[in-house]
Amino acid sequence: MFLSRRRCAAFVVVVLASSVLIAATFPPAPIEEPAVSILVYHRFGATVKDAMTVRTASFRWQLDYLRQHHHPVIPLGALVSYLLGHSPAPPRGAVVITVDDGHESVFTEMLPLVREYQVPVTLFIYPSAISNASYAMTWEQLDQLRRTGLVDIQSHTYWHPNFHAQKRRLSPTAYRAFASLQLVKARSVLESRLGIETDLIAWPFGICDDELIDIARGAGYTAGFTIERRLVTSHERIMALPRFLVTDSASGRLFASMLPQEAR
Repeated sequence: MFLSRRRCAAFVVVVLASSVLIAATFPPAPIEEPAVSILVYHRFGATVKDAMTVRTASFRWQLDYLRQHHHPVIPLGALVSYLLGHSPAPPRGAVVITVDDGHESVFTEMLPLVREYQVPVTLFIYPSAISNASYAMTWEQLDQLRRTGLVDIQSHTYWHPNFHAQKRRLSPTAYRAFASLQLVKARSVLESRLGIETDLIAWPFGICDDELIDIARGAGYTAGFTIERRLVTSHERIMALPRFLVTDSASGRLFASMLPQEAR
């Protein structure tokens, strides 16, 4: 039995109204935004010699934990590309590993584990120490790290200044010139020594403000990193992305608290 045109139209209106009511009652689930943890290390060793040393055995435990709990380690560049809107979102539970300063233990202690676990790492280097300071790597070692294909090398300014102290000491014009030199020279030296282009900056001591960010953007940097302890989402300022400082005590629940919800 066929419906009349009038009854058919009324039926369609009822169906549409019901659909609207159902949609309002049960709205679509919000899309979960990925949160990523950026970890920052400094130096490694068989024993803990200072607050910034992570035992090599502890680093192995941490890498095992990431693997066993489904935390993919992704390149820092992939995260930055996503935040800039240039690439897809990272996988759930993703973690980034960074290492500041350029201590020799990065080459002697960290590198073998990075190769074993095949995880990408970003080094933030201040070039004035390389092949100069007794604790630092040489340019040859840095180049070997670069050639592994697992290590990205970025800037940590030229000689790791305390910008707060320099701002108190210098006139506004002199301070701006100083900050610009630190940011520009680091890039130029890394490029001339290693043939690489750097556009990421880890702020020494985590210090940054609007003026430094403005200078960094003018010097060609696209993203910056602090040492604030929280996960990275798209709501963060691209020039002041937070990182978790990892020490040797970071195990068990403490290490887990630094990580996003694990992938399944």
